[in-house]
Amino acid sequence: MTPNDRMFTKTHEWVKIDENTATVGISDYAQESLGDITFIELPVVGKKVTKGSSCCVIESVKAASDIYTPVSGEITEVNSALENSPETINTDPYNGAWLFKVSGVTSGDTADMLDAGAYDTFVESEQ
Repeated sequence: MTPNDRMFTKTHEWVKIDENTATVGISDYAQESLGDITFIELPVVGKKVTKGSSCCVIESVKAASDIYTPVSGEITEVNSALENSPETINTDPYNGAWLFKVSGVTSGDTADMLDAGAYDTFVESEQ
């Protein structure tokens, strides 16, 4: 079930905002589409990112996929546990498998994102 406590992009990233910090991951639909995740290249802490730019790569048995930052700001933390256990993305995409955190987020960054219901409708239209 798609969690209601975050926003989603049409490129299948999710964002959970806490004050001005966004935690970012990929949706259950995205991990399912990728198949078994075998490797992740996380962004560097301290890197400035611009909304819509590629900031990390996830490799699976099917493909390598760029992950785009859904918000602008500075990378303040990465989920380094995923480097040794990238398969966590397949089993827990909404909790244990968050990818990175971005600080300096403004409310305008999420204006074009989808809530859970709209995201589910979008995913159904893609299938």
